[in-house]
Order: sequence, then structure tokens, then C-alpha cells
Amino acid sequence: MSIPVIDIGPLVTGGTGRAGVAAAIGEACRANGFFYVTGHGVDEDLQARLEQQSREFFAQDTGTKMKIRMALGGRAWRGYFPVGDELTSGEPDRKEGLYFGAELPPDDRPLHGPNLFPSDEFRRTVLGYMAAQTQVGHALMRGIALSLDLDESYFAERYTADPLILFRIFNYPPGGDEAWGVGEHTDYGLLTILKQDGNGGLQVKSNANWIDAPPIPGSFVCNIGDMLDRLTGGRYRSTPHRVIGTRATDRLSWPFFFDPGFDADVRAVGQRVLSGEPRWDGADVHEYEGTYGEYLVAKVSKVFPRLLGPAGLEKT
Repeated sequence: MSIPVIDIGPLVTGGTGRAGVAAAIGEACRANGFFYVTGHGVDEDLQARLEQQSREFFAQDTGTKMKIRMALGGRAWRGYFPVGDELTSGEPDRKEGLYFGAELPPDDRPLHGPNLFPSDEFRRTVLGYMAAQTQVGHALMRGIALSLDLDESYFAERYTADPLILFRIFNYPPGGDEAWGVGEHTDYGLLTILKQDGNGGLQVKSNANWIDAPPIPGSFVCNIGDMLDRLTGGRYRSTPHRVIGTRATDRLSWPFFFDPGFDADVRAVGQRVLSGEPRWDGADVHEYEGTYGEYLVAKVSKVFPRLLGPAGLEKT
């Protein structure tokens, strides 16, 4: 399996050539669900500031980082968590991280509310980066709509007029050759747009084999999630992936999740495509009934089981 590199400039600018880009995206989604994107238009200086400020934050002592711990964010699911606090498939990940989402006023619904930032400078950088990646997400969904022979506004009109935006910054501490950063999993929503540092570690599953998805300068790695698998009736499958920890140095990554609105009832476009290959976890996203918010909250409750119950919340 090879992971293609696709210039999405025409989708970002609205210029000619969108049909060709959409066809390339469709081919990648049918083949393996992963592709690199260039021509995205996200400012390089903004990315450099994000990387510098992220490294400065994680270089601090644990006590300082815990001043914005996730428990203080309550059900909004925002803030810092230390190594081992996040679970994938029930196993602790070997990473620490910062969780952000759309900057919203306090709300009783899970995954809604204000962010926790270590500084005003970090706040400006993160919010600017999320705004830029939101535009990339809209552009990619226009391409995916065209790849399915739909109007390019199909998803925006039905599912992503007000997308659920989540953004993570992860730091993987050094470890041995086979030190797990994150175990095998698929993502929950529509699209993940991933910025990596230069250390590598991301691997994609192809049949029974794992292949590397190394960083390519100027690009992001994009992969489809469970809801796009569901929307396309299995034509575009969410592909399992994992992270192997690096041996000698920290690894940073910045995954941005572009998902359906919280209250969206995600339904398949056309008929389901049957596949003889079961999912890695035995689940079937096509059998799910409910909104995307309900699906996501059920997943979050397994990732951070202590945070969504009343006993896990703290007062600021």
C-alpha cells in the first residue's frame, strides 16, 4: 500500500481542477482511507509558532502543566492530561496531551464550553490554527462530495454547517524501539487532519501489515473516520492506525478533527457496501442508531472514564 500525496489547492481556492482532485481523494479513500494533502494554505509561520509554543509547554514540570488539567474543564473535555491517563482500546497510551475544541460559552452538553489555555499567546495561536484547519476541512468535504457524485455543498448543508471541531496536541516521550504511543484504533468522526513533527511513528494498517506514514514537509496526513465510513455505506472505510514511540527524542503531533455537528443524525448516502473483512474491534458503525454527539460521548467515556461522571469534575 502506498499513501498518495494530493494537492488540494483547487478545492481551497475554488479554482478549476476540482474534479480531478476529488477523483484522487475518492481513489485514496477507497484504497486505504489515508492520503497526504498539500496546497492547503495553512500559514507556515502560524504552524511554526504552534510547534514552538507546544514544545515550550510540554518542557515544563508536571505541576505547572496540571494547572490546566482536564478535570478543571469538566464535561467540555478540555485541558491537559499526563502520560497514561488516556486509554485506547482499554490500554493506557504512552503520551501526554492538550485537548481543545471550538471556543464556546459554558454549556451543560458534553464537549461544549470554553478552552483552558496556558497563556494568551498560546490561545491566539491555537484558535488561529483551528480556524485555518476548519477551512481545510470544509474544502476536503467539498472534494469528498464531488468524489461521490454529489453536489459539493452536500455535506455542508446536512452535517457540517456547524461542525464539531476538536483539536489535540500530543507529546510522546522517548522509549524503546517498540514502545507504544497509541494502540490500534480508528477515529470517530469525518476527517482527521494531522500535522506531525519530523520524528515519524505513525503507522497505517494494510491487510495484516503495518506501513509507515512518515512526515512530508509542507503536508498534512488526512484520514477518514467512522462517520464517513457510515455516510458512504462502507465505500470509504475508516482505516486502523497506531503510533510507535520514538527511541531517542520526544515526538509531537497535532491532530485536528473535523466532524459532523453534535446533533447530526448521520445517515448513509446510497446502499451499504458489504465487506468480508471485519473491523479491528468487531464493531459495526453501520448498525449504530443515534446522533453523532451520542456516538462521540460513548467513545469519550471509554477514553477518559473518570471525566464524564460528576465525580470526575472539579471546580475552577
